[in-house]
Amino acid sequence: MNREANDKAPAPYAALALQMRCHAVNDCRTVDQARARIRASIERCDGLIRGSRLFIKTYSGDDTRLVVLPEYFLTGYPRGEAAAEWRERACLRPDGPEYELLGEAARGNGLYLSGNAYETDGNFPELYFQCSFVIDPSGEVILRYRRQISMFAPTPRDVLDRYLEIHGEDSLYPVAETAIGRLACVASEEILYPEISQQLALRGAEVICHSSSEQGSPLLTPKNVAKRARAFENQVYVVSANSAGIAGPGFPEDSTDGHSQVVDFRGKLLAEAAYGESMCGFAELDIAALRRERGKTAMLNLPARRRILDRGGA
Repeated sequence: MNREANDKAPAPYAALALQMRCHAVNDCRTVDQARARIRASIERCDGLIRGSRLFIKTYSGDDTRLVVLPEYFLTGYPRGEAAAEWRERACLRPDGPEYELLGEAARGNGLYLSGNAYETDGNFPELYFQCSFVIDPSGEVILRYRRQISMFAPTPRDVLDRYLEIHGEDSLYPVAETAIGRLACVASEEILYPEISQQLALRGAEVICHSSSEQGSPLLTPKNVAKRARAFENQVYVVSANSAGIAGPGFPEDSTDGHSQVVDFRGKLLAEAAYGESMCGFAELDIAALRRERGKTAMLNLPARRRILDRGGA
């Protein structure tokens, strides 16, 4: 876990759940074509961040210091490809050129950048993992969270003993202490599992970066219920970015669209995007207010009361 000194709460800042279209690589005929598409998506992402940051500053006066990107925004998801093929076609190396380009985007825009990608791990050459990451304004990857609950992809828990031997206990629930607060990541459907967000909150997380690619619906979906619940019960901000559709998956492209949002530590929806590529899911995060709330003796301070229950009290 990479920690940066943080002696006092940061000033309020804007966080953006950037709703951008995913251009899947499944239909690419060659690895080179897939890699070129990934690079093009990173370059387009950089431009969207730059334009959004300038608009938010003009519109609200706030500096955007955190941007969260959708789940597997560079590649889409595997659709029957063998593990070896998907690793070659779509997975990022932890020290690879794609992370360097994403680091340049974070550095060039002067902000923390969180997203989600499939990546390899040299210690497990036959596997790949779905990884949510945070890159700091210097361009360094300061947090890697490998998704632990997945129906179709390998997870650290499939090779847990060896994984912990190599990466250590902190790798399962990493929290990065930064100049904008304590950041953590939850991947996609894992927002539905309370214990994951709870473990991160117990380790100090104040902002959960949620990269997702989920159904768009005018109905209140399970994930949208869960985002508010996780925010309230753990007293954390949730910044959740959804895809603005996935081009090329073979089903209606706009099925995964809408609802990129920011939820505050009381479970209140602060901002939400409609459909299509959008920067409307942005809001101000006030970490000092969150910390004051956590310090109150109150019935609604659920994390504090949870500790009492853990000791067997009433």
